[in-house]
Amino acid sequence: MAQVSSQSVMDALSRVIDRESGKDIVSLGMISGLAVKGGKVGFLITIDPNDKDKKSYLREACEKAVLAISGVDSVTAVLTAQNAEPIAPAPKSGYTQPRERAQWNLTPVENVKNIIAVASGKGGVGKSTTAVNLALAFAALGKNTGLLDADIYGPSIPRMLSLSGQPEILDGKMLPHERYGVKTNSMGYITGDEAAILRGPMISKTLHQLLRMTRWGTPENPLDILIVDMPPGTGDIHLSMVQQVPLTSALIITTPQEVATMDAKKCAQMFIKTGVRLSGVIENMSYYVDADGRKVSIFGEGGGKRLADEFSIPLLGSVPIDVSLREASDTGMQYNGKSQGVYLEIARKLTQ
Repeated sequence: MAQVSSQSVMDALSRVIDRESGKDIVSLGMISGLAVKGGKVGFLITIDPNDKDKKSYLREACEKAVLAISGVDSVTAVLTAQNAEPIAPAPKSGYTQPRERAQWNLTPVENVKNIIAVASGKGGVGKSTTAVNLALAFAALGKNTGLLDADIYGPSIPRMLSLSGQPEILDGKMLPHERYGVKTNSMGYITGDEAAILRGPMISKTLHQLLRMTRWGTPENPLDILIVDMPPGTGDIHLSMVQQVPLTSALIITTPQEVATMDAKKCAQMFIKTGVRLSGVIENMSYYVDADGRKVSIFGEGGGKRLADEFSIPLLGSVPIDVSLREASDTGMQYNGKSQGVYLEIARKLTQ
C-alpha cells in the first residue's frame, strides 16, 4: 500500500475550487489542522460564518478528493467558522451567557447528542473524579454515556476505571473501552505508562483523533451525553475544544478556597469569551466529617457559591471529602459511597 503524505493530501485539496472566488481552497488558506496517520486523514476547512449554507458543499468535495489518493482509507473533514460578533457584558455581574459562538464547529461529532466539558483552570481540585462520577451517574439514569479524557499529558481516566490496552480499530475508527456502562477513550490507552511528549500543534491533532475518530455510538444508538475531562489551565486543548467542538455546555469545578476559585474564574471567563454556555459550578472537597460527626471546612467555605453568583449560574452541588471516593478512584472500583447521591442529583439537574 502506498504511504500517504501530507503533501499528497494538500495537492489533492488544491484541486478543490471555491465556487464563489474561483480559487482553490489551499491558496485561500482554508485548510488547517491536517493530520495523517496511516490511511486515516483529518483536517479543518475554515469558512466565513455567513457562508455556512452556500459552502457546505466543500466538505463533501474535499473528502472525495482525498479519498481518491492511493492508500487513503478514511477522511474526516470538519467545517469550522468564525463569528466576530462581540459578547456584550451583563450590567449586574459583568458577564453574560453567549448568544453565539465566537468560533464553532459546523459538523457535529458523529452519533453524539450532547458534549459537556468539565473544567477548572487548575489541577488538584477533582476534575477527573467529578467527570468519572458524573458519567457513572448519567449511565445510572439510563443515559447512553461516554467519557473522553482530554488531558493528553496527564491522563487519569484509565487508572480511575482500571482500564488499559490500545483500542481496537473498526472501519478506521477506534472502539472505546467500556466500564460500568460508560464508553471511554484516553491518550493513556495508547501510550500506557509512557509520557506523551508532544508540541502544541500535535495536541490539537491528537484531541481531534480521540474525539472524532472514536466510534462513540451508532445511528440506532447514539450517545446521549459525552463528558470531556479537561486538563488544567486554559491552553491549547481548551482552545481546540471551543473552536472545533459543538459543546453543549461547560461545568466549572472548584474547591472552596480562594486560590482555586481564582483560577476557576479565569476558566469560566475563557468559556464565556469563546461563546460556550456555563451550566453551573460544582464545589468539590467542600468539607470533611470527622469521627465525631462534625463538619470541618478544611479549604474554607462558600467559594463555589460565590463563584456561581458572580457568573449568575447555579451551584449544582457540593461534594464532601470522602476517603472511600479516593479509594475507589485509585483502584478503579465503582464508587458507591455517601456522595453518590450528590452526583446523581447533579446529573438530574443537567438533564432537566
